[in-house]
Order: sequence, then structure tokens, then C-alpha cells
Amino acid sequence: MPEHFQFFPYNRTLPGMAYLTNIRMFVRVHELGGMSAAARDQRVSPAVASSRISALEKHLGVRLFNRTTRNLRATEQGLIFYEGAIKVLEAIEEVEARVADVTKDPQGTIHVAAPLGIGKRFISPIVPVFKDTYPRIDVRLRLTDHRVDMAGEGLDVAFFLGTLEDSSLRVRTIAECPRVLCAAPAYIEKRGMPRNGAELVEDRHDCLLLRYPGTPEPEWTLVTNDALKKYNVSGPFESDDGDVLTGWALDGRGVINKPVFEVAEHLNAGSLIPVALETPPTSVQLACLYPHKRYQDPKIRRFIDFMNDHCRRMLRELEVNSLGAPI
Repeated sequence: MPEHFQFFPYNRTLPGMAYLTNIRMFVRVHELGGMSAAARDQRVSPAVASSRISALEKHLGVRLFNRTTRNLRATEQGLIFYEGAIKVLEAIEEVEARVADVTKDPQGTIHVAAPLGIGKRFISPIVPVFKDTYPRIDVRLRLTDHRVDMAGEGLDVAFFLGTLEDSSLRVRTIAECPRVLCAAPAYIEKRGMPRNGAELVEDRHDCLLLRYPGTPEPEWTLVTNDALKKYNVSGPFESDDGDVLTGWALDGRGVINKPVFEVAEHLNAGSLIPVALETPPTSVQLACLYPHKRYQDPKIRRFIDFMNDHCRRMLRELEVNSLGAPI
């Protein structure tokens, strides 16, 4: 043990609210892996975050983290304390939720994540409406096309667009969203109109791909006469931001595979045109993911119900004339 560190006697007089605040900070530091990230999450300065951890260590009389210039890791005592801290915070949240449910006045903060496309078009416009309806509930929304770690990032709700895999999380399906393969008129004039997935591959069409570090080679699952078939498409451009791909497609750089609602305005305007109509892509599921216990919290339940109803309504109202049918 470093000479400058000293054990302090266990102090049972630490104020309750301050102690809980310090525990919450400790949990977020451990889950996010750093003092600065936890400070941003809790909306305080890194200095305040550090002081809260120091106060907690002083109170417990143990070191909770091993600190180096490059990283911060929980000690053995820190890992033990984390397991108990989570149970304490969950117990408090459950009691508060039960009280709020009885009083019909839910309050608190909800941490939400959503993909960029649906986040910008559906979720973010609805959040202020939800806040107007439930003024004592705050929503912290993070938009990202990367896969999120709900437990590690302290999320209550995550919206998902894609094909759901096996998960321990609960799923609330909002809608099945059709997708479309499309490209700009300039691209079609230069490269021709692909009729199906086979021509996309054989004619080496420039497919604009959504990819993240470490993901496998891309495949587009298309509907053929016989069954679903995977096509190993390729192209010179890829990004982890779906809106970037749309911008490239509008610039005539290639073919994109997109949920119809994300490109509806461009299809209606004729700036993007459906291609490979013989083999349309499979639909994707728009869903809401949440840990099972979270739905027992009235503020989470109200948020999920509210967003589900409004998203469904917005999707029904969105019609794509160029495809001849509503979503």
C-alpha cells in the first residue's frame, strides 16, 4: 500500500443524502471507467467527482480504485462495494417508484439511447411533449448508431432498429418498418438500374455500408421468389453514421439500404429512386428495450407507453407516394 494512503476510521455520521450521492458517483465511475466520463454523466466537474470518491473512500476506510495516469480500476474492495451499492440504489429507486405510483406523480431522470435516424426523426421531437405531460420527469437522450451496453452505460431505455437477437432484456415492439434499396438519378444514369440483388453483386455496384469497428463483412438480406437470401455487397464507402450514408447516396455515390421513413422525403422528391425492386430488403423492427425490473418504475412505464403511442402515430401518418403505399 502506498505510504501516502492511510486508513480512516469508519464514519457513520456522514449525511445520508451526501452518502447516496457519493455512492451514485462511485457506481458511474466504475461503470464508465473514468472520472471525467462519470463527471459528465452526473453533470459535475471532474474535481467534484474526485472529491466524492475520496470522501467515500475516507468514509469506508479503504481504497476503492487503483489510479494510474492511464486508467482507473476498482480494487477488490471496490468490486465488493459495487455489488452492494447497486442493490442499495435499486432498492431506493424501487421504493421511490412505488410511492410515485401511489401518488400518480412520477418523477426522476430517465436515461435513454436511440439510433441517430429514429432519434432525430421521432424520439427527440416527442421528448419535449413527454416533458410537458410529465414535468417532474427529466429525460437524458443520447443518439448513437453504435450498439449500446445498457447495464454498463446506466441506461433505462434503448430504442432499437434492426433484427433483434437473443437478449436478456425485455422488448416492446413498436412497428415493423419496411426498407428500400435506393440511389440517386445521377448514379443510376452512370451505372444503370440494378434489377435485383444478384445484379448488385455481379455488376459490382457501389453499395454504401453501415459498419462499425470489429463488425463482420456486410450482407444485405433480400426477399427473393423462393426465400430470403443474403448478398455479399461491397462498395468504396462505409460509415458508422446512417445519415452520412444518405448524404453520399444523394450525391450519387452509390446504393443505400434504408428504412423507408428515413428517406421518405427524398423518395417523394425524386432525389432518390428505388432500385432492385425484384428483391426488396427485409423489414426491420423498431422496438424499445429495457431491463425487466425497470418497467415496474412508473416513470419508465409511462415513458415507454407514451413513446410507443406517438411513434406509431407518426409512422402511420408518414406516407411514401413513390412506393405507392404507406409505411
